[in-house]
Amino acid sequence: MSIQLYSTKDNSHTLYNSVLDETYHSRNGAITESLYVFLKQGYELAVTQKKQIRVLEIGFGTGLNAILTLQAAEKSQTNCSYYTLDIFPLPLTVINTLNYTQLLEPALQKYYTNMHTCSWNTWHTITTNFSLYKADQSVHQFQTNHTFDVVYFDAFGPDKQPDMWTKHVFEMLYNKLNSQGIFVTYSAKGEVRRMLKEIGFDVELLPGPPMKRHMIRAIKL
Repeated sequence: MSIQLYSTKDNSHTLYNSVLDETYHSRNGAITESLYVFLKQGYELAVTQKKQIRVLEIGFGTGLNAILTLQAAEKSQTNCSYYTLDIFPLPLTVINTLNYTQLLEPALQKYYTNMHTCSWNTWHTITTNFSLYKADQSVHQFQTNHTFDVVYFDAFGPDKQPDMWTKHVFEMLYNKLNSQGIFVTYSAKGEVRRMLKEIGFDVELLPGPPMKRHMIRAIKL
């Protein structure tokens, strides 16, 4: 895998994967996109309903969504169990080049490092409000007895990883969500919306993050 550091428009870093010809986050602002798509439209809605939240993330990657969720859990004093999947974890040498905690809160750096260095396939208490489980499983292999309140669907785009954006995958995620569970993704493709509706989600087309017209939020009724 060939990975290059890339500075986005809000000065936060992302990574460019030359094999897929794709960045891990929006070039128009990595932190801005994650805060808007996953935190504002997903996590923050969920915590208006309950104070114990279980999040499932498809695509751990740089850990940006995870550290932002930890930060939000600390501020709101919400208990968050965060379960994330990734079969191609990034090396720590790459992670150490990213500037997220410098831009957010330098005090978060120890938690961010712990997220990336803790072992896989077991629960870890990162803070009193945030626990993490990293599973080295693909979404196709994913098995757990847990159910979730929020799904962050942050895979590479449908044109880059079409096998991730299938009705079979979305059905599995629907079944893993609790009633009123929230599915959020940066994508707004019509085909994705149609599949989610066919499965039973109540699908919303929301305004997107900077330079993107729309994004999808879907609720399990």
